[in-house]
Amino acid sequence: MDIICESCQSKFNIPDEKIPEDRSASLTCPKCKNKIVVPPKAKPSSEPSGISGFDFIEDDEPPAKSEAPAQEYQPSEPDSSMEKPFDFIEEEGRTALICETSPEVISQIKTVLDYMEYHVTEAHNTRDALKQMRYHDYDLIIVNENFDTANPDTNGVLMYIARMPINIRRHIFVALLSKRFKTLDYMMSFVKSVNLIINERNIPEFETVLQRGMADTDILYKTFKDSLKRAGRL
Repeated sequence: MDIICESCQSKFNIPDEKIPEDRSASLTCPKCKNKIVVPPKAKPSSEPSGISGFDFIEDDEPPAKSEAPAQEYQPSEPDSSMEKPFDFIEEEGRTALICETSPEVISQIKTVLDYMEYHVTEAHNTRDALKQMRYHDYDLIIVNENFDTANPDTNGVLMYIARMPINIRRHIFVALLSKRFKTLDYMMSFVKSVNLIINERNIPEFETVLQRGMADTDILYKTFKDSLKRAGRL
């Protein structure tokens, strides 16, 4: 499917097999960062139908099927956006990014997040995580302090999060997986610029600890958020 950004008129090609069939999805234009909403995949018909807000361009010949992995497809226009991710984020539900290397830990966390109806993305390394955060807004980020680094104090993902503008950062819940710090250590959470610390020994209780941390954060920021709403800034 060819998609044209309404804001900057850039043209991108998205493989049909990556487009959800039963619900809308969204992606961020790598040039102007405009949010592009993609409707569910249309059923085949004899005549092309127009969808408001999107331009569909038909080629004389259908593109050949590619055996390349999904993450290798690129925008049709060769420019600096070639490395920018085009993962679809479903319109419904919340989103989460996992920055962890242990398959066992990832499996336990994903089981909980799937139950909580999060759309989950896994980052393979720091570079991948930063690209995902740059072009997608996540409700929840879970990062191991040793993710893609031998020194937890120079964790690239945590450094990026700490430097986020406050108007963006306050809408993201960040959980730090640690061997050094205790679970629910809020003083150290403040020092590390995260919302919650979960010691790796408590991964089996991940759901309980996460929900406790989120509840405490909601209580902490309730008055602040209510003030922003009354001022029309939230």
